[in-house]
Amino acid sequence: MTKPIPRIGSRRNSRISSRKSGCRTPIGVIHVQASFNNTIVTVTDPQGRVVSWSSAGTCGFKGTRRGTPFAAQTAAGNAIRTVVDQGMQRAEVMIKGPGLGRDAALRAIRRSGILLNFVRDVTPMPHNGCRPPKKRRV
Repeated sequence: MTKPIPRIGSRRNSRISSRKSGCRTPIGVIHVQASFNNTIVTVTDPQGRVVSWSSAGTCGFKGTRRGTPFAAQTAAGNAIRTVVDQGMQRAEVMIKGPGLGRDAALRAIRRSGILLNFVRDVTPMPHNGCRPPKKRRV
């Protein structure tokens, strides 16, 4: 005989709303990850919940063209356009990675009309990191 699971709340009575339309954040954080092969732009609210994102791959660029500055500029424009429509006015920018799209993405963010509080480089740097594998003997 199985025990009945008590229902805490009924989903029938509450209206399920779209999460994307409800986000009205005047301030946000824009994360740019620029690798050599792709550029990913993520827009979050100050708590870290993703509001909008885009990458060079989702913008339609294939192969080596994803790593170009133009692809990064397009990705940044696509990610920011949606949050500007939702009412974002100020943002902080965190740029990570060594890729070619760093400057192009930042240029696209500046042109979008969002006021930038600060731009920070958060590329991880090893302080002489892991021990390398031992040398091969021939």
